[in-house]
Parts: sequence; structure tokens; C-alpha cells
Amino acid sequence: MKLAPHLHRLGNDIVASYLIDLPEGIILVDAGLPGHWNDLRRELQLIGRPLSDIRGLVLTHGDSDHIGFAERLRREAGVPVFVHAADAHRARTGEKPKTPMGPARIGPMPGFMAYGLRKNAMRTRHVRSVIEVADGDVLDLPGAPVVIGMPGHSPGSIAVHVPAADAVFVGDALTTRHVLTGREGAQPAPFTDEPSEALASLDRLAQLQASWVLPGHGVPWHGSPADIAAAVRAA
Repeated sequence: MKLAPHLHRLGNDIVASYLIDLPEGIILVDAGLPGHWNDLRRELQLIGRPLSDIRGLVLTHGDSDHIGFAERLRREAGVPVFVHAADAHRARTGEKPKTPMGPARIGPMPGFMAYGLRKNAMRTRHVRSVIEVADGDVLDLPGAPVVIGMPGHSPGSIAVHVPAADAVFVGDALTTRHVLTGREGAQPAPFTDEPSEALASLDRLAQLQASWVLPGHGVPWHGSPADIAAAVRAA
């Protein structure tokens, strides 16, 4: 789905990843679930670009609902996969600490799980080879994406700032739809390793300039990073 010039969403409000379409090539942020591979191919067909135009995939963190088709893309198309060094092991193995699930409601939680099953979540392959990045890195990819460290949800959670798309991609640093309760609006994300650290990281997000803030779950935020950071704190 096209959101704005150069900016496309794959998936939906339950699980989303993003495609940035630039003349010099395409970059992806996150890889959703394995079944989103078909969404990727459809979006490429709609914009008239081949798979070979994808220059890189940047992961906001290493959780399974963000690495879905990453290994397939790396293996079949030779696309490099970038992830923060602190989440590289998570992306390669799936190993992560157990965190409290928190509140959940009958309806949204089974719906999240059912959607995952439809999109082949149980067949997620971990990424065998990744390129490790660090806070402040400007990646040699179309749009010169900037890595912004946002630890809290995971040690290596990042935001990806792409000025060419007027957007910042935040993964699970926050959410606009709680996958377990169905509550809508800007709020902290569930399954966060260190909630207090995640809230502190919002200060870094608030300093960025962009018209879009794009989470891995929930509706796109068409507004400033500072405003959504304030809304999450208020929630």
C-alpha cells in the first residue's frame, strides 16, 4: 500500500513492514512474517520494479515477527540484511529473554495469533548472515538511512530515519495498536524487555524531523516524532 511518494507499507495494522522506492534502488525496513513475501512481490509488481532493485533490508530488531522473509530474501536475491549488533544473535537464533505478556483481551490476542498462522509465522527462518550496525551509522544504501539506537524493547532496537522518504521507522519502540488488547493509539509496545529504558529512548525519537512515524504494529502516524513520543508517554 502506497502511503506517500517513495513510501509503501507491506502487511497491515497487525504486522507491518515497509518499502522505500527510490530511483537509485529500493530498501526495506523489517520483513514482517514469512507470508508477507507475497505482499512484497505484489507491491514490486505494482510499482514496476524487479526484486533485483532491492539493495538492502534493515531490521529494527531481531524478533520473529520482523524477520519473516529476511532469510529468503538474503538467500534467493542476495540482499544484505542489517541489524544492530546487540540484536544480531536474536536475529540469527531467535533466543530472547522471557518478558511478561501484560494485559490481553479475548479477541485481539487470538486474532494476532491467527493472523500469524495465516502468514506462516511458524515457518520463520532465522537469518543466517547479518551485517551488524551501530547507533549513528549512515548506511550505504539508497536514501542514506540513519541508525538511531532505541534500546528497551530489545537491546538492539533501533529507529531507521530516512529523510528521502520523510519518515522514521520505529519497529516496536512504540505501537499504535496493542496486538494483545486491541487498544488503538500511541502507546508502549508489549513484550518489551526493559520498559523504562524504552520510554527513555523516546527522547532520541523526539529529536528527529519527519512527517511519518511508522511502527511495526498499528496505523502509520502522520505527524511529528516529537508529538508521538509525547503521546506514548501520556499513555
